[in-house]
Amino acid sequence: MTDNRNAAVWGAFVADALSLGVHWVYNTGVIDKKFGRVEHYHDPLTSYHKGKKAGDFTHYGDQTLVLLEAVCAKGGFDGQYFAERWKAFFTDYNGYFDKATKTTLENMATAENLTASGSPSEDLAGAARLAALLPVCSDDLASFVEAARKQTAITHNNGPVVTSADFFARVVDATLKGQPPVQAIETTLKTDFRDNDIAPLITMGMDSRQRDTREVIAEFGQMCSVEAGLPGAIHLICRYPDAYQTAMVENVMAGGDSSARGMLAGMVLAVAHGMSAIPEEWMSQMTAGKHIAELLKQC
Repeated sequence: MTDNRNAAVWGAFVADALSLGVHWVYNTGVIDKKFGRVEHYHDPLTSYHKGKKAGDFTHYGDQTLVLLEAVCAKGGFDGQYFAERWKAFFTDYNGYFDKATKTTLENMATAENLTASGSPSEDLAGAARLAALLPVCSDDLASFVEAARKQTAITHNNGPVVTSADFFARVVDATLKGQPPVQAIETTLKTDFRDNDIAPLITMGMDSRQRDTREVIAEFGQMCSVEAGLPGAIHLICRYPDAYQTAMVENVMAGGDSSARGMLAGMVLAVAHGMSAIPEEWMSQMTAGKHIAELLKQC
């Protein structure tokens, strides 16, 4: 299943890169007017990602690459090592510093334990990095879940965000073991999260699968929070269970924080269908594509 694990990593990175052009554009009319249907990489429209170019990542994708580099260097997940690399990465970073990053860095500056410095941010982005763990952690579910939770808490020490990482790690595991994506969500919800606080958000996403994506995302909220992003990610998986490419385009066209919800949905759909589901040009035109390919060979 190496192909599927690698596909999950690519699937998440592609989702972020495709989102860059319209990331945090909340007016979908502007997306339509400026880009039409977003099926290729574009320079960012907003000033948040000033200096970025088509094929680059948002700050979410950049942090996911730091995690992938860390786990490949260690041959597994080492929370302290990732925290050190994450902190060092931001010493001369030219991209956007969101509130979660600023708060975590402030906490790390005075903390004895870098892994216990995470912000209380409720942004789904912390969980969205977890695809980078797959090359080294996916053989053992308990270790994978633990790593997913810990890597999230290092920057987003928020209960629902950490729990979301736990949930998606289990969904990916079920999918790797042969369950179709929607069934994997249903099984994981029923088995492990029936009475959890995030259960209503998961159910909302599942129940919306027959509806228009742009309408649904607007209703859930286009924002960064787990309350908005989690049901949005679930909707994308359930609405397009056999269509990775369509899901990624529709995600971007819905506006807002398309990166975090897209990375999680893209990971699950790509792990289900393998590398053939991802357009080759989306990988070849990615700025960090060659680097990612080399890392995946090393892991």
